[in-house]
Amino acid sequence: MTVMLRPHSREGSALIAVALVALVVALELTALRLASPGLRLGITGFLLGASIAVLAMAAVLAHRHRKIAVHHSPSVSPEAVDASWFTARTLNGFPMEAVRPVLLGPNAPDLNRLYTAWVLALHGHDTAWIVSRLGLPHPVAALLVDTAGARHHQK
Repeated sequence: MTVMLRPHSREGSALIAVALVALVVALELTALRLASPGLRLGITGFLLGASIAVLAMAAVLAHRHRKIAVHHSPSVSPEAVDASWFTARTLNGFPMEAVRPVLLGPNAPDLNRLYTAWVLALHGHDTAWIVSRLGLPHPVAALLVDTAGARHHQK
């Protein structure tokens, strides 16, 4: 079974956390086995304190990362999405000729997914956000975001 993890996915973060905890536990057990009986209590206290400090720091960094991600990526409430997002006029400037080879190639994304990515790019979402949410290849999402940005600057 092959496990494919997206960058910054919850599954990837959980897998990394479990692997780090297992590594720390293995190192702690090794240190305790090698230590003399008189030092084991002190080493246990030190390792417990260090483990708690690392977990607290990881929690703070994860919270900060989420806060920064929310602050820097535009969020769209369902109330903000209306019919004006999906009109024939919205598709003006869609780079159909540039994405046609992708649509005709193997594992081609659905045209509606490309249209959705286009609309989201017009509303300020970046390439990484579109790739992570819609599963489009990075070059295709980048093309849509760049073209949408150029269209926005022409207005």
